[in-house]
Amino acid sequence: MTAAADPIPLAQALIRCRSVTPADDGALDVMEAALRPLGFTCTRLRFNEVDNLFARRGTGAPHFCYAGHTDVVPPGDEAAWADNPFAAVIRDGVLYGRGACDMKGGIAAFVAGLTDYLAAHPDHPGSLSLLITGDEEGPSVDGTRRVLEWMAAHGHTPDICVVGEPTSKAALGDTIKIGRRGSMNAWITIQGRQGHSAYPQLADNPVHRLIRVLDALTATPLDAGSTWFEASTLQVTGIQVDNSATNVIPAQASAFLNIRFNELHTSEALTAHLRDVLAEHAPDHSLRVQVSGESFLTQPGPFVEALSRAVQRSTGLTPKLDTGGGTSDARFITRHCPVAELGAVGASLHQRDESAPVEELRALAGLYRAVIEECLR
Repeated sequence: MTAAADPIPLAQALIRCRSVTPADDGALDVMEAALRPLGFTCTRLRFNEVDNLFARRGTGAPHFCYAGHTDVVPPGDEAAWADNPFAAVIRDGVLYGRGACDMKGGIAAFVAGLTDYLAAHPDHPGSLSLLITGDEEGPSVDGTRRVLEWMAAHGHTPDICVVGEPTSKAALGDTIKIGRRGSMNAWITIQGRQGHSAYPQLADNPVHRLIRVLDALTATPLDAGSTWFEASTLQVTGIQVDNSATNVIPAQASAFLNIRFNELHTSEALTAHLRDVLAEHAPDHSLRVQVSGESFLTQPGPFVEALSRAVQRSTGLTPKLDTGGGTSDARFITRHCPVAELGAVGASLHQRDESAPVEELRALAGLYRAVIEECLR
């Protein structure tokens, strides 16, 4: 199903805003200009250096929210692109530009689908909102998380939410993400006692202790996976020993870890596991942990079934329910309401010459109209 409203002009207008995170460069002005004529009340929310937008139409239940981001990653070497990454050039039926895939094209498709839906259902049940942030590609501190807090404080907590990340793999609508693994980083530093390598009995080699720690952490898998998730993984992403001499036992050694974990674990429990292993093999240590997000799962039920029906109506496909990949802002939204992710094919996100086929974006607009219809029955 292709939308009557065309998402391409809006997608081009958004791409032409150089909104490299956390800059906005007028992208949210473009969004407001598109949403106000549709009857949305728009509220701009600025937290520190980040601009965000919350827009709502109606006050009733159910409250359906679409979440997305207008910030993009840097284009890298712009001279290496076939065209200016912010020119939004269309060539051979493909829209090129930073954000075409992730996710300005998807936002434009949602607005086009929304436009068609409202034309057919001006007195629709419930209410519709959009949560658009400028901090998804950055630290994710002053974006979706802060807007959700504001929404909760002002009576705008949604009943369900669709995040428009480009989750489709080979064909539009083939994948709906119903969860994500948690992610955390750990920095380990082990203290030893420096000494001459010819007299190891007078020193305490922290490298040897670090090797034992890493062996203990990696020898046994964290788990074998679960019904909806693949196995959790612990990866050693770096080892550092500041020692330029070959005959000196160093005073300290460090390692860096990244853990991607399913719903069988929490970051708190995994941190305790790290501390237990370190206490056994290296009592004199320091540990710093940074948690990007906890694992979450939206259990299949009426909401997920509605999204699946919308995909089947629009594309004829039966979508796969999936939890793979990295993290997204859905990790914040799940604390407030059921959330799932459904969007374009993510073949070129973050790449040079990022692009989206024009007809795919138009088809995505039709899919989003079907999503709204199924969710606001």
